[in-house]
Amino acid sequence: MAFFRNTTVNLLNLHYGVHALALSGGGAFFAVFLLRAGVPAPGVLTALAAILIGRFCIRPFVLPLGKRFGLKPLVIAGTILTALQYPLLAEVDGVGWALVALCVVSSVGDTFYWTSYHAYFASLGDAEHRGHQIGAREAIAALVGIAAPLLTGWALVTLGPRIAFGATAVVLMLSALPLLRTPNILVPDQAPGALRAAVPGVLVFIADGWIASGYFFVWQIALFISLGESFTAFGGAMALAAVAGAVSGLLLGRFIDAGHGRWAVWLGSGSMALTLLARAAGYGDPALAVAANAAGALVVALYVPTVMTAVYNQAQVSPCALRFHIATEGGWDAGGAGGCLLAAGLLATGASMAVAILISMAGTVAAFFLLRRYYRPSAVAVAQIT
Repeated sequence: MAFFRNTTVNLLNLHYGVHALALSGGGAFFAVFLLRAGVPAPGVLTALAAILIGRFCIRPFVLPLGKRFGLKPLVIAGTILTALQYPLLAEVDGVGWALVALCVVSSVGDTFYWTSYHAYFASLGDAEHRGHQIGAREAIAALVGIAAPLLTGWALVTLGPRIAFGATAVVLMLSALPLLRTPNILVPDQAPGALRAAVPGVLVFIADGWIASGYFFVWQIALFISLGESFTAFGGAMALAAVAGAVSGLLLGRFIDAGHGRWAVWLGSGSMALTLLARAAGYGDPALAVAANAAGALVVALYVPTVMTAVYNQAQVSPCALRFHIATEGGWDAGGAGGCLLAAGLLATGASMAVAILISMAGTVAAFFLLRRYYRPSAVAVAQIT
């Protein structure tokens, strides 16, 4: 298994696994806790859109810090900053100042973490093993995601939100420890053509952000309501999906690295479309909703490696990986915020959750055509040897 020989990527995946332990625990309950705290569903989606808009506005400030300190300190600082949002989440009680503070802190932490993390992973990974490395990363995330939602659901019910989300914050901070042994990556002062090189990735991430609005954000609310707003049942549903994801996590990475990227696009986009239809149909029925949620494991195995292999490989050969991901993450924020605001508007005017979930179908179609363009044989060859 040559793709495991990159020690730095192994450390990055260890970091990501611990980070995913927190996100599949407290992070999975972010939106549904706001709902239980008295924020109506359209308000939850509006708050999520506000976080994404804040990220979009803050993101340009990452570049001067990256040029001064390099990528590794930014990833570590971003990891710690993302932890600070969870104690604030525990204090939210309806629409008020605590919710505003949460949106601000979440915007800052998420901006610094995800922009620098993606640039760091793209810079240190291997193009010829990229699919394997991403598949391994997602399999680790799925594996640790089995116990985390069960424990968090139990803690919210028995110990309360301050302890449950406080534990999430501690785990996030601990996830920075493997990064202490990874190398720093310097950011060039000038990178002519960096923004132009990022345009294909920006377009993919706009589509991916739009997909997330219905597929992920709206669906979490819909699943929680379908399960009677029970934290315990919601955690169980998330754990079941993680079991399926751990089993299938390495499948498509090997398929992409073997040169079957165009077929991977069909499988990834097809699994996304079918899962969206299943989730729209499953809303309101506990058994169907749990099954539709578990179907998301196919998306993790089939869709995520397809998207991220394309984006990371383009970032690695671009003039500057950090500038590339500042632009692409900005695209994700724009797509996600637009989708969340549309979904919030639909729900506020009386539309069903199923309609709000299905808005992601437009992003799925767009991502399909954009990824097919990347995985043309000539395009992939250029991306790997440029």
